[in-house]
Amino acid sequence: MKQQSNRKASVRETKLRLPAASRQRRNRLLTLSTWVVILLVWLAITSFKLVSPVMVPSPYSVVTSFLTMLRDGYNGIPLWQHLGISFARLLAAFLLAALSGIPLGLLSGYFSPVRAVVDSIVQFYRPLPPLAYYTLLILWLGIDERSKLTLLYLAALAPIYVSCVSAVTRVGRDYLLSARSLGADSRQVFFHIVLPACLPEIFTGMRTAIGVAYTTLVAAEMVAATSGIGWMVIDASRYLKSRVMFVGIIIMGLTGVLIDQLMRLLERKFVYWGGDRR
Repeated sequence: MKQQSNRKASVRETKLRLPAASRQRRNRLLTLSTWVVILLVWLAITSFKLVSPVMVPSPYSVVTSFLTMLRDGYNGIPLWQHLGISFARLLAAFLLAALSGIPLGLLSGYFSPVRAVVDSIVQFYRPLPPLAYYTLLILWLGIDERSKLTLLYLAALAPIYVSCVSAVTRVGRDYLLSARSLGADSRQVFFHIVLPACLPEIFTGMRTAIGVAYTTLVAAEMVAATSGIGWMVIDASRYLKSRVMFVGIIIMGLTGVLIDQLMRLLERKFVYWGGDRR
């Protein structure tokens, strides 16, 4: 009887897994089909010359420009060096934002006096466009890497801080009261109840933050920069080098997807109880 019940349970689990697996395959097929359609539309527009090649270059010319840049670089700088400089700026600012924003957000959500001091400052600058205060950062910090890192840091800090505060405020009060009734002090409640409950939303905030910082990267490399993938796109736009612009945009998009997938992988590994399972 026990073996029969176990067999029936395994059959039920298999039936539940099959629809999920088929949905996943269907969604992947839809994603692939979407990009195939986009590529075909792009190819049709350029083949029939519906738009000037200066505005929309053909896929072939974009690929050849990419191969040329792999060989010769852009503006005398290898393509991998442009990518390396941009990623160094991005990752340095993101790590600084995570190291400061996570504890600051958790403390602001857990202790109301800390929130009263910090929250209004973050909420004040968070809606401001980066270019609105970038010139001030240049005046205060100079035109070197400090102003660029500070701009990216501020762009990444706000989403991390907001997600941490929101995560703490959503922790069930019953969990806190139960832990205290069992004799846990404030430190134990914070590290054993609050922090694990907040980790899924913290990772969501980190994924949002690195995306916002990546979009701000172009603004950071607009002024007083001579390298970087964002600068390459801006410099190409000045001379109507649309093929170079397309190469830079495609590279930024693909690397952005890879970074997001890496964040999801880390979330599934470290937040196995509530991580992203897609």
